[in-house]
Amino acid sequence: MQNFDFTRNGGTELKDNNYTQEMFADYPDVVDVSRLRSMLGNIGRQTAYELVRKGTIKAIKVGKLYRIPKRNVIAFLTKNTV
Repeated sequence: MQNFDFTRNGGTELKDNNYTQEMFADYPDVVDVSRLRSMLGNIGRQTAYELVRKGTIKAIKVGKLYRIPKRNVIAFLTKNTV
């Protein structure tokens, strides 16, 4: 999978939905916490779980596992750009 520069042009590209869709084209429509970490630039495990547990990134809990729709990750990124 590809790494992306989230700060390119001050983050303005993240506001463009086509850009974010292209950015995550190689990811499935629903990801687990491990893939979420990768999508967010290899953030820490605890940080990823905290984002999901607090509802900052909307997820679905299936048994003991979290499943995160890709569109929720994109919404989190576009909402939190400067």
